[in-house]
Amino acid sequence: MKLHPLFVSLVVFGVMSHAALAADQVFVTNEGTGDISVIDSKTDTVIQTIAAGGKPRGLALCRNDVHLYVSNQNGSQLQAIHTQTYAIDKTLTLGESPEAVYCSPDGQWVAVANEGSNSVSFVSTARWKVQFSVPVHGKNPEHAVFSPNGKLMLVSAEEADQVDVIDVTRRKQIKSIRVGNRPRGIAFSPDGKAAYVAVETDSLLVAIDVATLKVKGTLSVGARTNGLTMHPNGKWLFASNGGDANVAVVDTDTFTVHTHVPVGQRPWNMAITPDGNKLYVAAGRSHAVSVIDTQTFTPLNAIPVGKLPWGAAAN
Repeated sequence: MKLHPLFVSLVVFGVMSHAALAADQVFVTNEGTGDISVIDSKTDTVIQTIAAGGKPRGLALCRNDVHLYVSNQNGSQLQAIHTQTYAIDKTLTLGESPEAVYCSPDGQWVAVANEGSNSVSFVSTARWKVQFSVPVHGKNPEHAVFSPNGKLMLVSAEEADQVDVIDVTRRKQIKSIRVGNRPRGIAFSPDGKAAYVAVETDSLLVAIDVATLKVKGTLSVGARTNGLTMHPNGKWLFASNGGDANVAVVDTDTFTVHTHVPVGQRPWNMAITPDGNKLYVAAGRSHAVSVIDTQTFTPLNAIPVGKLPWGAAAN
């Protein structure tokens, strides 16, 4: 069938417009005001505030998906928010007190750590249902992060001293790895060979060999280390230090601290833009998002948002 040139042009324009609308945005959950700030990453200004209700915390953007997925303490919900219209398109009931939200590499799954239920819910994005849940040993799980190949998951728990390992295919926990007291943020290297865990109470960054699932190193990067974000190039790992109001820049080749960048008070979870040029840090007690230039490792902006920002997601 031969398509009319005008029709083809309209389709191409529609696809390009869709991509343009969905890109260059940073979403920030504000648990104190029950809303989500939308930041234009080109201008570093808030362009929209989405009323989520309750207490939004974890958030994630999945591959080839127009929705932002947000956990909400109110009703133990997962909300799917359209990234163009900013409407809450659908909701789903999860386990008790859901926290961090992560997407599988292929975008088929959204995983949510349920701190009250000691479990991880796996939500099918296609079916929009909790396909299965996996109980974990650690009490109050907060982060549940897929490995780059999607086969494994590491789960940190606030009231534990280990990260639990889930075999995603077998849908069960297969191991626990002792890392220290109150593990929080988790990040994998892009090649999946290493994983890193922020251990808040012990103020440590712990490196794990994924092949052996054993600790291969520890590093002090600051006080009350909690959030982690990996640069797309795998060279730099960013660790937020809640007690120091800064972000440590860690050289993953040498496993040493390259520098510290000052940010707002109680820096928590972070997001990096897809091009790797900017890091957005939720600074809870400053009620703002700190922006870091990841090429020069210098602060760029402090963007006022809602009360107690918890985390960020960027596209």
